[in-house]
Amino acid sequence: MAADTDDAARWAAELGDDQAPAGAEPPRSRFAWCVTGSGHYLEESLALAARLPRVDLFLSAAADEVLPFYGLKVEALRERFRVFLDKSASAVPVGRLYAQAYHTVVIAPATSNTVAKCAFGLSDTLPTNMFAQAGKLGVPGLVFACDTEPVVVTKAPRTHDTDWLTLRPRIIELENVARLRAIDFCEVLTTPDELEAALDARLKTLQLAWNTSSS
Repeated sequence: MAADTDDAARWAAELGDDQAPAGAEPPRSRFAWCVTGSGHYLEESLALAARLPRVDLFLSAAADEVLPFYGLKVEALRERFRVFLDKSASAVPVGRLYAQAYHTVVIAPATSNTVAKCAFGLSDTLPTNMFAQAGKLGVPGLVFACDTEPVVVTKAPRTHDTDWLTLRPRIIELENVARLRAIDFCEVLTTPDELEAALDARLKTLQLAWNTSSS
């Protein structure tokens, strides 16, 4: 146990990235929640994350750009979460997985680009690196995919004149979702209700509970 804690502290010191102290927490005691550049159920996803105990956010560069379009700011997220940004070519914050900080990796919402990369084993963003390395370490991954139906109605960014957008995912996007379901240690979710149910099941497995307050 002491060696695991020392390793976590060493990794945190080397990362030097966004409120990264590992402290004296036990191994695999946190959720790693990755956000990509999609607004599809973005607010609902983050609301679920806020209800979980011990959550760190990992934002892709695209997520960092997209958040303001939906009225969200990184500074506000830091009031509730430890936040890691995609600022290094080698996805340095992934090192926290090696230090056994996380028991679960969540990608929600996951763009079709992220789904495709995960399905084909590509890892060139912070979320896709987290997903790939979690699988190699046997850490369960939950992916809330955006483009899962022939017609998807999604909230429009505030920069648009309309509140909602209707999208029609291509066959290749739907096929990539099917491919992702076959990846080791991965569960694909297609609705916020499915995501909440999967998180609830994970909490029960870990003998944890939802927060009674998101503050």
